[in-house]
Amino acid sequence: MRLLRSPDLVSAPVCTANFGNFLGEGVLNIVFDLGGVVVKWEPKVIIAKVFGDPVVQAKVHEQIIGHADWLALDRGTLPRQDAIVRAAQRTGLSEAEVTGFLQQVPQELVAIPGTVDLLYRLKAQGHTLYCLSNMHVAFIDHLEKTYTFWEVFTGAVVSCRLHLCKPEPAIYTYLLETHGLDGADTVFIDDTQANLSAAAQFGIHTIKFENPAQCESQLRMLGCI
Repeated sequence: MRLLRSPDLVSAPVCTANFGNFLGEGVLNIVFDLGGVVVKWEPKVIIAKVFGDPVVQAKVHEQIIGHADWLALDRGTLPRQDAIVRAAQRTGLSEAEVTGFLQQVPQELVAIPGTVDLLYRLKAQGHTLYCLSNMHVAFIDHLEKTYTFWEVFTGAVVSCRLHLCKPEPAIYTYLLETHGLDGADTVFIDDTQANLSAAAQFGIHTIKFENPAQCESQLRMLGCI
């Protein structure tokens, strides 16, 4: 099992910097997306590892990852085998080839060291951390078995377990109401603008993730690192 974590959490002063009219003072609730933020999500790279033909690569990107069935897998409402059969019919690939591709994906969801380090430092500073992710059942199961960074999260909101997906309003309502969060004291970090725009409708402050250093810089501007 591959373990990626920082040393044991240590006590640190709670962030009390003056956030002005933006966030006020005190501990923040910081919510992280997973794919593309905490773990790598590079669809074209993954596809190219499985399929060498550029024409097939484009077809897989459009007709599997870009298809509505992918979101249904994220939502947890489409059985995996049904998705495989349907994808094979759409693409002309064999069911074995589609299965092989889906089996490749979890091992490509590799933790981003800089983000994991950031998670532990934020936790040590007293912030409350959550994750909010669209994720297939098999993918989230793999991540939970592989990594120990889950220990920093007070709560995890995962699409396939709720049958809700970003950027639908209901998943943000669930996040806030289930965990008793106030949007004004919450920051959401995601790599997709549509998800951030939806969160902003709830008064949640947002950071568009580009890389760990940029994300840390944005959080530092809030005075919480």
